[in-house]
Amino acid sequence: MAEGDPIRIIPHRGVDDDCGSLEVWFADGRKSVRFYWDSLVSRRLSPNTFTREQAIEKATALARAELHKLDTPE
Repeated sequence: MAEGDPIRIIPHRGVDDDCGSLEVWFADGRKSVRFYWDSLVSRRLSPNTFTREQAIEKATALARAELHKLDTPE
């Protein structure tokens, strides 16, 4: 997604390459939604922490759903 898009997915690196987050950012000022991921199972204690692949799937699904809402006339 490019600069100027109404919704963007912004990756954030963690302290190492084994963890991070994906931020779904909204240009209209809504609060961003973050999906945290960690490759090490021992650190994935929170139910809100996913594998990297799961976080990508969830962030992409949310961004697509929100874009669809913007494209669909009411």
